[in-house]
Amino acid sequence: MEQKKTAIILGATGLTGNILLKKLLTDNRYKKVKLFSRNSVNLQHEKIEEHLIDLFELENYQDLFNGDEVFCCVGSTQKKTPDNEVYKKVDYGIPLTAAKLAKKNNIQKFVVISALGANAESKFFYNKTKGEMENAVLQQKIEETYILRPSLISGKRKEKRPFEFLWKQVMKLANFLMCGPLKKFRSIHPNYIADAMIFLANNSYSKTIIESEEIKKIASKN
Repeated sequence: MEQKKTAIILGATGLTGNILLKKLLTDNRYKKVKLFSRNSVNLQHEKIEEHLIDLFELENYQDLFNGDEVFCCVGSTQKKTPDNEVYKKVDYGIPLTAAKLAKKNNIQKFVVISALGANAESKFFYNKTKGEMENAVLQQKIEETYILRPSLISGKRKEKRPFEFLWKQVMKLANFLMCGPLKKFRSIHPNYIADAMIFLANNSYSKTIIESEEIKKIASKN
């Protein structure tokens, strides 16, 4: 009988992370889901082991950071975190620290959400930060690392993001017009991202960096 696994999620209070958590709780391959976050998910379940911590001090929790795979769903926006230094600590620092801990603790699967357009050479701070994060995570040389680059993530968030809400309404119409090479710019529902993450954690895949339309294809296999 196959031994059941322990998953680690960072960012389980966010839109995609929360959907991922609920999927893992009903997945019989998992016996435990460890959560590292600042706020509680306010959900009681026998599989959940919740650690409420300052994620900027994640490196201090190496002894607790044990499992079979890491799902990193941490991310902010420049509107929500206008201070570039703080923003980089979130979107670059936390995923990198998690990858370093995964390497130290011999966790062989690391799945992280980045963003479409991530590029360490970009002139745009958001894209540059995401690209630098990707490079730094890959440098840890974890046995299997998968980087997901979704386009605009649809779905209803807990916090209000007025501009993002309006842009999502525009994207609903624009999705029908985006064909061929433009398909990757279509908005994507977080369900697809969560399903793709779970599939990648339980299967080997030929690519490390996976963009929006391919995320949807992988999700259909889960």
